[in-house]
Amino acid sequence: MVFFSKVVLIGLAAIAAAHPGHEDHSNPALKRSFLHHSRRSLAACAEKTEFRALQARAASRRRDIARKHAKRSTDSEFLKVRDLSDVLATSHLSDITGVTADSSSDVFFSEDVSCILSPEGEVGPFWVKGELIRSDLVDGEPGVPVVMDAQFIDINTCEPIVDLYWDVWNCNSTGVYSGVQDSSNGNGNDASNLDNTALRGLQPTDSDGVAQFQTIFPGHYSGRATHVHVIAHVGATVLSNGTLTGGNIAHTGQMFYDQDLISQVEALSPYSENTAAITLNANDRVLAGETENSDSDPVFNYVLLGDTVEDGLFSWITVGIDTSASYSASYAALLTADGGVSSSSSSGSGSSGNGGSSGGSGGNGGGNTGSGPGGPN
Repeated sequence: MVFFSKVVLIGLAAIAAAHPGHEDHSNPALKRSFLHHSRRSLAACAEKTEFRALQARAASRRRDIARKHAKRSTDSEFLKVRDLSDVLATSHLSDITGVTADSSSDVFFSEDVSCILSPEGEVGPFWVKGELIRSDLVDGEPGVPVVMDAQFIDINTCEPIVDLYWDVWNCNSTGVYSGVQDSSNGNGNDASNLDNTALRGLQPTDSDGVAQFQTIFPGHYSGRATHVHVIAHVGATVLSNGTLTGGNIAHTGQMFYDQDLISQVEALSPYSENTAAITLNANDRVLAGETENSDSDPVFNYVLLGDTVEDGLFSWITVGIDTSASYSASYAALLTADGGVSSSSSSGSGSSGNGGSSGGSGGNGGGNTGSGPGGPN
């Protein structure tokens, strides 16, 4: 499980992308303050009976979902880690034995949350505003199936955050993002990619603060380890066209997978057709940043849904956020009723303002994500 940090941050853009294709990696002092406050608050959450009950329900629900999707699944227990070296050395796939369908949730999820924190992270250069609210993100993209699950906790109250919108996106199996047109992203001349919505979407959290997607395992591109982008929108309103407006961005970050799991996936087609050099987790600057001077482990827990990774996996993470925080995030494109529009061509390009959530009209995208090495930051 991974918990993200507590601090009241008004109008912050320090960790968000300055504009598409670039990142701002400044303000380490702010991050240290962020971690100090969050460590104390999450430890307090662990003492609450209601919070422990919530974690137990989450464990039971995830186990049931994994079995639903599995050909043969194994329940999991995961080590807690304290720095980057431990994160890299830790397997997030269980090796426990003797598990049955009646095993207690306490076997899988510790009540001690004080050592599983992560700071805010980079939003990345290719966020698309106005994406569709949906749970199935695949859109025909080939790759290893993934059920991706997250639970969001308000670290001020230790309560689940209901009706938070989890905004996710990742590159396809050959390292290219849908929804944007950029020279560093596959075929920079492919304007049709602006209309492609594959592997992007939003979902609301339920009464337990849980949201879930069906997607594929991300590929890779030059200079970055395999990762998933995340934004958490709170207080937003759903428009009649099924997109989001208003509210504030309470969390931005990136999530990762075990290196050995990545290696297994990368050996499979079409991942293996990507000629871009693979960046290891150990050499990824964003993963290093999210674990520096912290107790962070921003790596998905997972179980296999069959005998091999080809059968798919169920992955999950727990995210603790301060719902009063407000971040700004630059976007590369806007999805409208008429398709995708580059931020340089749309009105209101650049920062989303005071953590503004997705706006605009959603439209079902078409076209396929091109293959080939990309290079966004």
